[in-house]
Amino acid sequence: MITRMVSLLGGLGAGVGLSQFPAYAQAYLQRLGGHVDALRRTVAEFDADAAALGLERQAALVQLAQGGEMGAQRAETMAATIDRYARLSSDLHELAAMAPVERALHLGRFAETEIASATLSAFEPAVPVSLDAMLLAGAGALLGGGLLWAVLRGLRRVFARRARRHDRLA
Repeated sequence: MITRMVSLLGGLGAGVGLSQFPAYAQAYLQRLGGHVDALRRTVAEFDADAAALGLERQAALVQLAQGGEMGAQRAETMAATIDRYARLSSDLHELAAMAPVERALHLGRFAETEIASATLSAFEPAVPVSLDAMLLAGAGALLGGGLLWAVLRGLRRVFARRARRHDRLA
């Protein structure tokens, strides 16, 4: 008996936990999209600066790296930014094309530590698992159920009156 109850509670807990993944994935995608947009602007500005000097991206990185210690450091940082932009853009494109359940099979695409931790810290469960959410869900159920009950009871009275009238006339 206790084993069944513990198993049931464990199953319910795991079910509630896993049911949150689609909402977490959606929140992650929104943050990922914001990061990709910011990186796109940075890379576009670098490319525009390079183009203004008649340089391709790679040539601009090489020239920047030859500009002393600061230039070399900035070239490394910019190359890492360009790589991150390419990787995150690919992740965003791939994840956005997947169905919510399919995303769970591609957890490696949710591996950007900065985005994942920020998403998790701001994440609010999609089902009412907090006390406030459960209270509001209960109030909504009572309000909705009470309203529906009142409407159905009123309709029942209206139709009962019509039936009595019809019986009297017949």
